[in-house]
Amino acid sequence: MEQHYFDNTTKAGTGTGTLLTIFVNIHSADLLKTAILAAIGAVVSFCVSILLKAFIKRINK
Repeated sequence: MEQHYFDNTTKAGTGTGTLLTIFVNIHSADLLKTAILAAIGAVVSFCVSILLKAFIKRINK
C-alpha cells in the first residue's frame, strides 16, 4: 500500500481555501444572525446552569 504525505503547505492551502469559500458564500446578514443566536444561546445556557446549581443546592439541604 502507498502512504500519502501531506506537508504543512498543503494543509494550510486546503484549510485557507475552504475558509475563503465558506466566507464568500455566507452573507453578512446570516453572519450577524448566527452571532446573535450564539450569544443568546450562551446566556441561556449560563442562566440554566446557575438555576440548576441553586436547585440542586436547595435539594441537598
